[in-house]
Amino acid sequence: MKEQDLQPKQELYHSIAKIIIDSKSNLYRTTNTILLNMYWEIGKLIVQDEQNGEKRAGYGKHILKNLANQLSLEFGKGFNERNLNNMRAFFSSFPIWNAVRTELSWTHYRIISRIDNPDHRIQYVNHAIEGNWNTRTLQRNIDSQYLGRLLKFPDSNDEKQVSSFIKDPYIFEFLGLPTDTAQTETQIETALISHLQKFLMELGKGFAFVARQQHIVTDTSDFFIDLVFYNYYLKCFVLVDLKTHKLTHEAIGQMDMYVRMYKDLKKGDDDNPTIGIILCTEKDETVVKYSVMSENEKLFASKYRTYLPDEIELKQLIEADRLKLELDDLS
Repeated sequence: MKEQDLQPKQELYHSIAKIIIDSKSNLYRTTNTILLNMYWEIGKLIVQDEQNGEKRAGYGKHILKNLANQLSLEFGKGFNERNLNNMRAFFSSFPIWNAVRTELSWTHYRIISRIDNPDHRIQYVNHAIEGNWNTRTLQRNIDSQYLGRLLKFPDSNDEKQVSSFIKDPYIFEFLGLPTDTAQTETQIETALISHLQKFLMELGKGFAFVARQQHIVTDTSDFFIDLVFYNYYLKCFVLVDLKTHKLTHEAIGQMDMYVRMYKDLKKGDDDNPTIGIILCTEKDETVVKYSVMSENEKLFASKYRTYLPDEIELKQLIEADRLKLELDDLS
């Protein structure tokens, strides 16, 4: 018998492999659901006992500690005082079991349960599932105030608002670029492409990379757009122009021209209007106010940082833009 006759048929192999992979995946989902439900039920009993019994300031330090010691003796260190506190926080954050998405792990929920804002908790659950965020990515996005940097907090009634997909500022700390030396636009652009997966995650949900330095030819000139993406939620192209300096009216005019050219030369009939984003180190609000950007809802200018600012600086950056948006709404 020939050796190739002894080899398994590829079709048979792939069919069996699929069964194994699907079974392991189903086993993980089932096990994860059971684990989450167990922790949720334990958290529920602790909260109910705390609420129904005599309210004491020392509940967590004494009753919970004694409970943890008893459980740990019989069931191991997974039920120490710290973990019991996590279970209590889990139930308090998600008091309705049907609202718990079992696609996420216990570690995901431990992290999300620390968030005070209940709307933000739900949004981080949704983003983590849609973006397939691991726990490290989830923690990074919470630390960098991912939701706070969105120009508009996602509204369940209109999740496809463009401003719900645009951030200010963008944080590119994953590039690892030195902060004590100036970087050229080409260097930053190259680094972003080299870290494309993390860059797409920072841009937000639904972004797919299309091209770098896309060549646009007209009857008289050649143009090169820094970065082009497509967002399949918004169903439109997104053009990105990178500037290593303060926003200028020339940069706005250039992006406005790119968007108009894209409409004529690239945009399909089924695509929504193209979006243009200028990434700059600082925004000049006077330039924004008296430029075509103030009249075009598809043009945006956002600051970026190649490092993760400390909490105070990040809050100042976000609040400055939040105040600007509120003033614009009043005018």
